[in-house]
Amino acid sequence: MAGGGQDTPQSTMNLLLGTILLLLVLPDAARGQDSCAALKRGDKHHWCCNMTVELEERGNGTPSLDLPRRCSELGHSGSSACTCLRERWLRLLQSAGPALPDRLAGLKVLLLNVSRAVTRNVLITFSPTEGPRMLNMTEKSKAGKIQLPREIFRSLSSRTVRVVVTVLNIQQLGMFKEINQTGQVLNDTVVGIMVGETSISGLRDPVQLTFAHRQLPHGVTQQCVFWDVSRGQAGGWSSSGCITQPGDEGTVCSCDHLTFFTLLLNPALDRSTAQALMAVATAGCGVAMAFSIFTIAFCIFLRCRLRFEKTLRINLGLHVNLVGSLLLLNMAFLLNSGLSNGTQPWTCKVLGGLTHYCLLCCFTWMVLEGCHFYLLFVKVLGTYIHHYLLKLCLVGWGFPVLVVGVAGVIGSYGEYCIQTMDHQVIARLCWITSKRLLVHYITNCGYFGLIFLFNMAVFGVVTQKSCCLQGTGVVQRDRKAWKVALVAVGLFCLLGATWAPVFLTHGTSSAPMLYLFTILNSLQGIFIFIWLVVLYYPKMKETTGSLSHIIRHDKTATVSQD
Repeated sequence: MAGGGQDTPQSTMNLLLGTILLLLVLPDAARGQDSCAALKRGDKHHWCCNMTVELEERGNGTPSLDLPRRCSELGHSGSSACTCLRERWLRLLQSAGPALPDRLAGLKVLLLNVSRAVTRNVLITFSPTEGPRMLNMTEKSKAGKIQLPREIFRSLSSRTVRVVVTVLNIQQLGMFKEINQTGQVLNDTVVGIMVGETSISGLRDPVQLTFAHRQLPHGVTQQCVFWDVSRGQAGGWSSSGCITQPGDEGTVCSCDHLTFFTLLLNPALDRSTAQALMAVATAGCGVAMAFSIFTIAFCIFLRCRLRFEKTLRINLGLHVNLVGSLLLLNMAFLLNSGLSNGTQPWTCKVLGGLTHYCLLCCFTWMVLEGCHFYLLFVKVLGTYIHHYLLKLCLVGWGFPVLVVGVAGVIGSYGEYCIQTMDHQVIARLCWITSKRLLVHYITNCGYFGLIFLFNMAVFGVVTQKSCCLQGTGVVQRDRKAWKVALVAVGLFCLLGATWAPVFLTHGTSSAPMLYLFTILNSLQGIFIFIWLVVLYYPKMKETTGSLSHIIRHDKTATVSQD
């Protein structure tokens, strides 16, 4: 942290210019000097906002407080003149004279003189309407709160130090707006903190700001940020050096430096991203439905051709049911996206339950495929299940009925709206309502999480078993070890890995994962069709496309179906 007796390059320039303005509090105090020093290069005079900007602040080169409202160029231009003028305006803002709040709408200021020998942290409360004020240790406030650690004051050389806290409304000021900004500033409020006349950074005991708020809209992520003048063309929000601690009634920001802070509300989806994802998903579902039909027809053809191979027929039967669940899921999604707008409440509930049922069927057949692999590769001794495939069908298609029935009884289905932070509707779907999101987390996220872990474990066992069989020469004799690996890897990837990106779709950087998740699952029907054709069709007569050639060498393997 910079001490009070150290002269930064910025303070040296201010002394030479003879100004009484305080330094702009930023992590790098020299940046303001560098931007104005760029005016030395080329012409001596530069223009911004129809005024001359010189190296020294004189004449009409000194900005007025209401300049951002009169000149939009100041907020977005990246020229050297505008950058210098912008930083001079910020320093003028931070000077916080006694009459400054009366001269500039949207600004509220608190001036304090704090002793270096202070024994407690300095507490300040603030709100967008009332501005900042001192807060007693015993006083409880539901407004925002600032906690300045005493470490800041003890490291300074002067006996007393001036503390300036500003609360700004960026809509009224017309500043602190990042170009192409997707997030929204909470209550349009920015808090500026300055202690002394030096840049303070690298605090061991961070300054804490608590931004009070009500329950935020679903799909919004809080992020503590500060204004970085070096970001982008005209400055931008950065989270470097700040830690975000979200809460239901307030978010705590712990930062290791002093500057202008705010709480940025980042939407999980903006309108353009949501519309693009819906378009990709709709097109992908249409293609996947066509290839799912091809896959089912191909599997039925193979079952007819290889009707004497029971293990192979069971494998194909499982694949048919899995692809059938994917076909129904794609159909339900297309119906949902096409009929959700303007439907009757009861129709939307039925459509939401149908979509949920198809999704659960898809998950259930994934885990049944994993169980089948476990029986083939691990439980091969004396394994006999009467009406094996029929029982799998009862579980695969029957278990989701129970889950959807319970969810329907408690009123979980209805219209689900994807909204922006200003409550503009991006898309409407018939799905689990926002009031019953716990049902979604348990029956969808939790259920698939367990399935994914189970299939991962089965994949490890299958890989280890295949290696053992290859080492004993069982598979070498048929020279089809690559097919065994292809079956294992193909099923693991198609039935598990394509859904795994859903766990990475939380936060401000989730858009790429959402695109990846949407594309992979929209094309899952194509992947399965290609996998089956490559694996089964060339060697139908040898029946080596399935795992039956391995089981055949184990005389104790009796997984069958009557």
